[in-house]
Amino acid sequence: MKTLQQPRKIEEHIITSFLETVDVHTGERKVLAEFNYLIEAPNWTKDGKRLIYNSKGQLFSFDLDSNESTLISSGYANQCNNDHVLSPDNTHIAVSHHTKEDGQSRIYVFPLTGEQPVHPVLITAMAPSYLHGWSPDGDTLAYCAERNGNYNIYTIPVTGGVETQLTDAEGLDDGPEYAPNGQHIWFNSTRTGLMQVWRMNTDGSEQTQMTFDESNNWFPHVSPDGESVAYITYQKDDVAPNDHPANKNVEIRLMASKGGEYRTLVKLFGGQGTINVNSWSPDNRQLAFVSYKL
Repeated sequence: MKTLQQPRKIEEHIITSFLETVDVHTGERKVLAEFNYLIEAPNWTKDGKRLIYNSKGQLFSFDLDSNESTLISSGYANQCNNDHVLSPDNTHIAVSHHTKEDGQSRIYVFPLTGEQPVHPVLITAMAPSYLHGWSPDGDTLAYCAERNGNYNIYTIPVTGGVETQLTDAEGLDDGPEYAPNGQHIWFNSTRTGLMQVWRMNTDGSEQTQMTFDESNNWFPHVSPDGESVAYITYQKDDVAPNDHPANKNVEIRLMASKGGEYRTLVKLFGGQGTINVNSWSPDNRQLAFVSYKL
C-alpha cells in the first residue's frame, strides 16, 4: 500500500532545506536559498520568474530576482502536501489538501489572482486523492487515488464530476503527469516488482514501461518541449518499491521521452519533497529541486 502522505512534521530533527536549480546540459547546480525548516516540491511558473513551493501546509511564491518568498493565500486549504500543480495558463493552482474532517487528501482548485477572500473549490469528494497532473488544454486533472484498497491512476474534469479510472494493475500506480502535447500520461508503477516509469495514452490504453533498471524510479516530469523526462531514483535496497521516503541518498535522472538510456543529473540527500511535481524551467534548460540536511 502507498504510504499515506501527510504534511511532514519535523520534530526530532531540525532540517535545512536548500532550494536549488541544475542546468540539464552542464550539470551545474545553484543554491537559490536556504531555509532552516522544511520546504518541498517547487513548480516553475511559465514566465520563468517564480518558483511555487509548499511549506508548513501552505504555498509560497519565490521570486527569482529578489530571492524573496511570499505567502500564497489559499483560504481554508492550509494543510497542503507536496502535490500541487499550476494550470497551463498559470491563473489557477490545484492542490492536495488534507481536510479537517478526516485528515485525508482531496484535490482543490483556487485562483492565483490575489483577490480576497480565497475560496478553494473541492474537485474530488472521495479520498485519498493525490494530485499530479493538469492537461495542457486545461480541462482535466490526473491523480493517484486509493479506491477499494488499491492505488490507481484517475482523471477528473477540472470542474469536478465523475472520475475515470485509467489503470487497474496490482500494486501501486502513482505520479500521473501529462506530456505537453496532451497525447500521453506518464506515471510510475510497481506492477513489475520495482517502481518503474511508465507511459500511456490519455485514455489509459497502451500502458508501456519506459525504465527497466534495478532501481526504484518515481515521478516522471516531462520537459516543456516534450523531449526529455526527469525523475527521482532510490536505490533498490534503500526503500520498499511502493515507498518514497524523505532523508535518503537519491538521484535525479534524465532520459529521452522516446525511451532509452538514462544519465544521472544530480546526486543528493532528499527524496520525499525533492521533485514531487514538475519543476522544469519554461526554456527546458533547468530543473528546480529541494535537497536537505539534518
